[in-house]
Amino acid sequence: MSTAASSFRADAQVITLVGIAHGVSHFFHLILAPLFPWLKDAFSLSYAELGFLMTMFFVVSGIGQALAGFVVDRIGARTVLFAGIGFLALSAVVLSQANSYATLLAGSMLAGLGNSVFHPADFTLLNQRVSPPRLGHAFSVHGISGNLGWAAAPVFLATLAGLYDWRTALLAASLLPLAVLALLFVHRDLLQDSELKAGGAKVAEPAGKQAAGGQQFDFIHVPAVWMCFAFFFITAMALGGIQSFSSAGLRSLYGMSLPLATAGFTAFMLASAGGMIWGGFIASKTTRHERTIAIAFAASGVTAILIAAGIVPALVAVLLMGAVGFGSGVAGPSRDLLIRAAAPKNATGRVYGVVYSGLDIGLAVSPVLFGALMDGGHPSWVFICIGVFQTLAIVTAVSVGTNTAKKGVKAQAA
Repeated sequence: MSTAASSFRADAQVITLVGIAHGVSHFFHLILAPLFPWLKDAFSLSYAELGFLMTMFFVVSGIGQALAGFVVDRIGARTVLFAGIGFLALSAVVLSQANSYATLLAGSMLAGLGNSVFHPADFTLLNQRVSPPRLGHAFSVHGISGNLGWAAAPVFLATLAGLYDWRTALLAASLLPLAVLALLFVHRDLLQDSELKAGGAKVAEPAGKQAAGGQQFDFIHVPAVWMCFAFFFITAMALGGIQSFSSAGLRSLYGMSLPLATAGFTAFMLASAGGMIWGGFIASKTTRHERTIAIAFAASGVTAILIAAGIVPALVAVLLMGAVGFGSGVAGPSRDLLIRAAAPKNATGRVYGVVYSGLDIGLAVSPVLFGALMDGGHPSWVFICIGVFQTLAIVTAVSVGTNTAKKGVKAQAA
């Protein structure tokens, strides 16, 4: 086999393995939400108590994600990834045996801990093990696999809970991460950190490269890192609104049926996946990723505000939800490459951990905001806020891209 063919095969295998793992993590984002009707009756819970279970999932995940990045840089991404998948399996078992709200809360927090490792571990592995020309496609597949995990969870859990009961559904869910963990273990050599020796010790870096990486916390002084964090927080606020209340908002604004309103969210998810595929090709052909993000989010933001106006037919509103998703998807691979360019050398895990914790924080906060808008009888503001958040994200993306480009020019001049 030629060197080029061998490189392509190795890249494809790594991308596939990391993508499957990422899909499981997104599946566990929704490990409880589809079962709320059953859990509400079984434990006599309010919707606020049910929502708090999800909030704590993302709070633990956000804090854990920032810390997991340091662990990834310390002991390697593969070990951390394996541990995270194991925690997901354990969380589903704990939840399936719950006899109190406290146990449900503990299981949800355990799932959040498992989820916390994926972004720093996944992106460290992809950056280390995949050839740079294919990284755009790698990030595209990574994003698509997450969307598929989101799409699969409600179908899997609600179907099994309907056929059997919610405990059986959760026990069955625990088998998914165990199967993925077995698959990754069989192919563990493909996921060996390239910066680790066979014995597990860090490979010594040249003096210049060590200086670029600096001390463990030097990366927090890089403004671009915190602009990336702000970018993820803002975009997560928009995503949280879409996930939690877009269907309810469409029903209130357009008087459409529940199945048609749900189809709007489905259109968003499917179009987002399609956008990620196209976005991977775009990201592979440019270095100014902030421009791609700006164009994609500008289109999505304007479309969301058009939905908020309530002036189009209901079916067109469903199609426009797809347009919002497509723009968000196109921006995905460019977003991840933008972070890669902003990250100091030897701090990949830490940077991705801190930056992506903004995603979890946004997802934890947004249901409170959008829920208040719906309770106040303002469904149009759900979509207005989605559009505003996506527009604000453009400012942070352009700031990151401009800052990184300036640093690149200075480095070349030096």
